Amino acid sequence: MTMNGDSLHQSLEAPDKRDSVINESRSGNSFLVDAKSRNEYNDSFKLAAGHGQKTRDNNPFQPQPPSLPRSNKSGSVEKTVRNRRLRCSQESLSDAVETCSSTDSLKEDQTLPGQGGRVLSSSTTLGNQGTNVRPQSAVAIGSPVFRDRGNSFSEDERRPHSQQSDPADHWQMSPKVQLSPVQPMGPLPALDRSFVSATLRSANRINKDCLDYGLPKRESLGKRLHRNLSDSRLLESMGSDSASVTSLRSNYSVLSPIRHQDVRNRSFLEGSLLGSGALLGADELDRYFPERRVGVYIATWNMQGEKELPANLEDLLLPTDSEFTQDFYVIGVQEGCPDRREWEIRLQETLGPYYVMLYAASHGVLYLSVFARRDLIWFCSEVEHATVTTRIISQIKTKGAVGITFTFFGTSFLFITSHFTSGDSKVYERVLDYNKIVEALALPKGLPDTNPYRSTSSDVTTRFDQVFWFGDFNFRLSKDRAEVENAMTRTVGRDMSPLVEHDQLSKEMKDGSIFKGFHEAPIHFFPTYKFDIGCDIYDTTSKQRTPSYTDRILFRSRQADDIKAIMYTSCSGIKTSDHRPVIGVFQVKLRPGRDNIPLGAGQFDRSLYLEGIRRRITRELKRKEAMKNQSNSTICSIS
Repeated sequence: MTMNGDSLHQSLEAPDKRDSVINESRSGNSFLVDAKSRNEYNDSFKLAAGHGQKTRDNNPFQPQPPSLPRSNKSGSVEKTVRNRRLRCSQESLSDAVETCSSTDSLKEDQTLPGQGGRVLSSSTTLGNQGTNVRPQSAVAIGSPVFRDRGNSFSEDERRPHSQQSDPADHWQMSPKVQLSPVQPMGPLPALDRSFVSATLRSANRINKDCLDYGLPKRESLGKRLHRNLSDSRLLESMGSDSASVTSLRSNYSVLSPIRHQDVRNRSFLEGSLLGSGALLGADELDRYFPERRVGVYIATWNMQGEKELPANLEDLLLPTDSEFTQDFYVIGVQEGCPDRREWEIRLQETLGPYYVMLYAASHGVLYLSVFARRDLIWFCSEVEHATVTTRIISQIKTKGAVGITFTFFGTSFLFITSHFTSGDSKVYERVLDYNKIVEALALPKGLPDTNPYRSTSSDVTTRFDQVFWFGDFNFRLSKDRAEVENAMTRTVGRDMSPLVEHDQLSKEMKDGSIFKGFHEAPIHFFPTYKFDIGCDIYDTTSKQRTPSYTDRILFRSRQADDIKAIMYTSCSGIKTSDHRPVIGVFQVKLRPGRDNIPLGAGQFDRSLYLEGIRRRITRELKRKEAMKNQSNSTICSIS
């Protein structure tokens, strides 16, 4: 094959382009290009660069245009001029099925003179019908997806059909294969909105102060959807949530961000019951308790005055049959240990740093302690307490009651622990103890009554929204011990109705002589009195006392069904007393509050908190040290 002067000069000027084989990976086609085609291609770049200007110096570091694969063709091909056509970003974004990145909007096209000005992509193959070509694209077959693309079509495609070129040329014009969007074969599965528990749903609720996201429309139908901001995959799966995870977080913590405008406009000291600025208002209540229910844990225990406390109180406060802790822990003790401070420190040590002792009060050997989650103390009012003795001699403080009251948001609580007169037949004396307590317990003192129209001066329990009364009431079973033990052996599936029907307290409540308006959860545990210390055997002394349900937890509310009993059982793991502790878990309805409630946040016992945490850390270090020494020790045996 002979070469003219221009071709020889071009081959000397660009020796690195003399490749006999050029492979093209796109569409899997390989094209053999002869020397003449390469020379013509190089001439086209010289024309595009200078249009008759002098050729650049032969510099090895001078950037050279990429080689363009050309097909084998027997005839000569006219020289082409390389043009660059830039597709605007608006045109690319309007493409409904555009699957490439934004960098694909730059296309290198070629215009063939004498071909009607058709634009051919640089990646397209110019060849005869016998050469391998690309598959027919979606544009060539008239896919419905591309009918409305408007400005995305080339000039040739916008012409009338009679003036358009052969459709076979479009096979080679398409810069890439366009595929229609893949549609799902069936309906997508619905999002599972059943989370673990109400506690988790409350913990994962989004702060409503942030206005850059909206709640789903289906929440207007009464359905609440709670999201976990720590899991971005959960947000991606929710089509109704248009906000990102990072936009809902603070720059420095996982707390929700607070805008300057919110700080300027919002005041916790102004507002009313429905005002958005009230600290105890509806907005703040819904933020922390979207279902407007709080968890309350009640425990009552007659310690029998033992000096030695149980080695482990986790069975009392953290039972294994419950997965999550509650918001408030209220512990009432009768005949408590001599060192009350030590008892409270042990409670703090068991509950750990998540809780603080909101308040504690005592009446002789009656102890009452209230622990609250640290996050919730800002919504508690000042705490008040009062005591009543039921002994004739007031200096002997072994029988009586101690009460603690406070307001949480707009709901007032009253907790009473009491110890009534003992004796199998002294039912009337116990009724007198109850009447004296409800009349003499002077509460509230400075706290406002949340509903004064439904309060009476003769009954302290009518002045509060939610009332819990628990303790050693000393009511017995009106049966011989032998009959009671036979009934216990015949119980099937924890059905204690054969025993409860002989209970003195249940009978007096039905007659209306005691605990008016109070309720008790169904009893599904064995009597908690009286045991031999350290074992599960009932009284083996000479008195042979009848097993009875002396330790009870009762509740009442101003509105019906405001208190829901979740668990009511006894703690059989603590055996240091002749009584078994009784525990109960309740869900209590909350209501928003007004700004006339005196707040008492931060007034917990800080020194007790620090001492409990210090002991907890020391105990953990000792346990780890013991495990380490045990793993390093060796046992030798002589055979």
